[in-house]
Amino acid sequence: MLTSLLPGTTEAAVFAAAVFVLNATPGVDFLLTVSRTLQGGVRAGVMAALGINTGCVVHALAAAFGLAALMAVHPGAFHAVQWAGAAYLVWLGIGLLRQAARPTDATTAAADAAARSAWADFRGGLLTNVLNPKVALFFLAFLPPFVPAGSPAPTLSFLLLGAWFVLQSLVFLLALVALAARLKRLEASPAAQRWLSAVGGLLFIGLAVRLVRGSTPG
Repeated sequence: MLTSLLPGTTEAAVFAAAVFVLNATPGVDFLLTVSRTLQGGVRAGVMAALGINTGCVVHALAAAFGLAALMAVHPGAFHAVQWAGAAYLVWLGIGLLRQAARPTDATTAAADAAARSAWADFRGGLLTNVLNPKVALFFLAFLPPFVPAGSPAPTLSFLLLGAWFVLQSLVFLLALVALAARLKRLEASPAAQRWLSAVGGLLFIGLAVRLVRGSTPG
């Protein structure tokens, strides 16, 4: 029964490769995972990754049950969510720039990282993903071609592919956290951390501009 709901071996391999390429292409999710790991350590990166993938679950469910399609035919709703997502990215970017402008020593930076709750990192990942309407439209466009033509339950097939996407993406982001954590050990100076915050802030603001100008999802 399960085999009839999922694509064949060749199509499954293509699907897995496409998911990997999409995850490895730097965008909002990639940048947020790396920046939170460099700033707050492994816990912060893992919670951001979990929030991001929870957002992907929301988008997959929305696409499976038609909400993304509804948004696609109502430009007003699409643009409202789009601008909300861009505003949130700008808010994140300004926060990073303010952090970069504030002189801190290593002890203060460690205290700031410890003071940020796990829920705050999870919520940040969730909101950056959920408030990107292009992710919803991506699920609507990317998953259907891989639903087997003879599937006895196309919606269930769609949901299984969505679950596959989420799990593979989570593994990738957790690996990214591990890599970023190794890099964090190499940059212990407050000056390096301020520089990374400044770069991250500018990149988030740039991604917000890209989002509202209609580029591809991150």
